[in-house]
Amino acid sequence: TEDEHAREVMGACKVNIDALSADLSRYIDEELSSLTVDEGEGRVQPTAAFQRVVQRAILHVESSGRDEVTGANVLVSIFSERESHAAYFLQEQDMTRYDAVNFISHGVAKQPGMSRPSSPRGAEASEEEPVKQGHEALDAYCVNLNDKARSGKIDPLIGRDMEVNRCIEVLCRRSKNNPILVGDPGVGKTAIAEGLAKKIV
Repeated sequence: TEDEHAREVMGACKVNIDALSADLSRYIDEELSSLTVDEGEGRVQPTAAFQRVVQRAILHVESSGRDEVTGANVLVSIFSERESHAAYFLQEQDMTRYDAVNFISHGVAKQPGMSRPSSPRGAEASEEEPVKQGHEALDAYCVNLNDKARSGKIDPLIGRDMEVNRCIEVLCRRSKNNPILVGDPGVGKTAIAEGLAKKIV
């Protein structure tokens, strides 16, 4: 609960970090107090489950092209240890592996106002440009064509009046009103959508 990356993910997943910390402390004090290590036995050895969590986090980071394992990576890896108390306490807070991955990869949070645009794959947000909070998924991943049309950033559409009018007819229906533009790359699907935006504004 002390790692800043893990805290950010847990906060976005609506985890009460103080309650989680109290649960962990209580579990360690009550359940693990009987475990003692003699000074002559050397250092405490990590459990096999802990080693698996760290190994999975390292493999995930390497496969995604990054060079640093953060607490967020370890947090996601914990959910693979279904029988562990760590996973149990997180699930008690109504947090799932999907919630964590969704925030880390896409910046989409369960907690309103915590969503953020994600950095490109394999790259981290720079310290000079801190991640802005409060951006929802639409702002992060979509372009508002109406705004582009209002500001004159869309080129005129020539010879596609029939397709644009058909889109308008579909949009005006009471039901089944989602036009879908299907075609090979470069045939003009985006141009039709931009032409529709110009008609709207």
